Amino acid sequence: QVQLVESGGGLVQAGGSLRLSCAASGLTRSSYTMGWFRQAPGKEREFVAASWSDGATIYGDSVKGRFTISRDNAKITVYLQMNSLKPEDTAVYSCAAGRSIVLYDNLRSYEHWGQGTQVTVSS
Repeated sequence: QVQLVESGGGLVQAGGSLRLSCAASGLTRSSYTMGWFRQAPGKEREFVAASWSDGATIYGDSVKGRFTISRDNAKITVYLQMNSLKPEDTAVYSCAAGRSIVLYDNLRSYEHWGQGTQVTVSS
């Protein structure tokens, strides 16, 4: 059974930083594409970043230059370093995993999802 467990969320002031982690268990290999999405109250889930096992990464326009996704393939863990946080970054952040993903910003591309972790940025 695949499980994705996020951690690292919390309350931070605008301009601050947080680092999210997503530990995967039950995946048969580390070649999964790992992604981060977020959902703010009353809004649709939004793509944040994705990481492929070959090192490639891509980001949503709203977080480019501020967020960095990284991964440890041995641990099958993905991280999201969030800097220069803004109040509009407030959301529940969820990680996801999928195989052979092309449409990285499409929710349906991902097979497995974590429960999410709350990030709140105060002004």
